[in-house]
Amino acid sequence: MRERDVPQEGNATLAGHRKGVYAIADDGKLRLVPSRGWEVEEIVTRQAVEDLERRAGEARVRVLSGESSPLEYHMYRARMDVQLLSQGTGLWRWRVRRHLKPAGFARLTPALRLRYAEALGISSEALDRVD
Repeated sequence: MRERDVPQEGNATLAGHRKGVYAIADDGKLRLVPSRGWEVEEIVTRQAVEDLERRAGEARVRVLSGESSPLEYHMYRARMDVQLLSQGTGLWRWRVRRHLKPAGFARLTPALRLRYAEALGISSEALDRVD
């Protein structure tokens, strides 16, 4: 994309902020150009957020029925999936998946609870609650 073609339509999901986009300048060099975003990007972002909100709602129902742990709800509420939570905590994905089950979650050590809480941006006490 050429520097002059970088979209500046605006994107409500960026909340007025700008982001950097790489584009080719007139001298042929790659430059970082500020962009306010564009409509297509906003539509895709909204769809992804709506999907994660739907998953959080479904996870909440599973938690309340005892089929899943509160960790699953908090993971989706924080707009994460198993892979992202795994990366954020430094745990293997199989361990995260095990902790999404009530029995695995019940055996979490205080240190692991704190790791999850920090990755999710909540307190370790809030990890047990589902809003």
